[in-house]
Amino acid sequence: MNKHVGTSQMTAGSTWERPVNPPVLLDNRSQEDIQLWWQLVDGVIDTAKASGWTKAEVARRIGMADGTFSQWFSGKYSGRLDSTNKIVLQWLSAIEENASIAATIPQSPPFMKMRGTVEILDTLMWAQLCPDLVMITLGAGMGKTETCMHFERSRRHVYRATVSENTKTVHGMLTELAEELDVREHNPARLARAIGNKIRRAGDGTLLIVDEGQHLNDEAINQLRHFVDVYKCGVAIVGNAEVYTRFSKEKKKNRSYDQLKSRIGKRLQRPEPYAEDLVAYVRSWGIEDPDCAKFLIGIGKKGGAFRQIDKTMKLATMYANGRGETVALIHITEAWKNRDVEDMA
Repeated sequence: MNKHVGTSQMTAGSTWERPVNPPVLLDNRSQEDIQLWWQLVDGVIDTAKASGWTKAEVARRIGMADGTFSQWFSGKYSGRLDSTNKIVLQWLSAIEENASIAATIPQSPPFMKMRGTVEILDTLMWAQLCPDLVMITLGAGMGKTETCMHFERSRRHVYRATVSENTKTVHGMLTELAEELDVREHNPARLARAIGNKIRRAGDGTLLIVDEGQHLNDEAINQLRHFVDVYKCGVAIVGNAEVYTRFSKEKKKNRSYDQLKSRIGKRLQRPEPYAEDLVAYVRSWGIEDPDCAKFLIGIGKKGGAFRQIDKTMKLATMYANGRGETVALIHITEAWKNRDVEDMA
């Protein structure tokens, strides 16, 4: 939500006009090459318009230089048409094949308001309205990212950035935030101020959600506290328990952990999903058989929670559909066995 939309995506369709004239018949091409060229041009136009891709984006995805693709598409390419046609044909065939495979993969249930997700939503709401710094530390696969995405989609002035080991520093985190807030500042020394000014212009009710927050180093977390103190925005650091335990277990020189801890207005901590949420999630897959439900709930109690159920049910559904059968315990147990993650769960 609240992301900048580039005009290239919005106007891409208007640039895809079908060429009037075909390539000229030369010694290095046949009439069949030209006929295939027409088919491929139409396929590229349909695919690009459906996806909102510009010509430059299509050329990049095909793996062809912009100039070469432009000449090929306009029918003015003087090189071997059969070779270039083959490259485009392989790309279109791969897209069609991927779409065909994707159509057979079952979709996960839509976002659900369960006891656990409501707690996350309430914590995010607190951070946005107060505004305040909150920490949400949940076990893996318990829906924290999906819930944050739902909150971002449903409310104004909410920006969500995901950090990693590669972006755990102050500059790395600020770069991710700048991208989400559509802040263009190339001077690293001015990046934090540029983000702060964007927050100030947005007015009250701005919330920054930093997902996978366990990767952040101490300086990056302190920078987030600075945004709360100076620019009066809400900040939610979302991740596993590691992001908080540094405050309760570690004492490092020249670092005021008490100051950071005192800035945390609310903390939501839960290592395991609620039993009622596991039941609700299993039912959302249309599972009514008690034995199937019991098996899936047992999977959900392992590390990975809802994600384990989700991946197992997708595979089980594909097994059942491929055999023209309704999902049953045999398909679920087979899927769990073939996923082969028991030792990691």
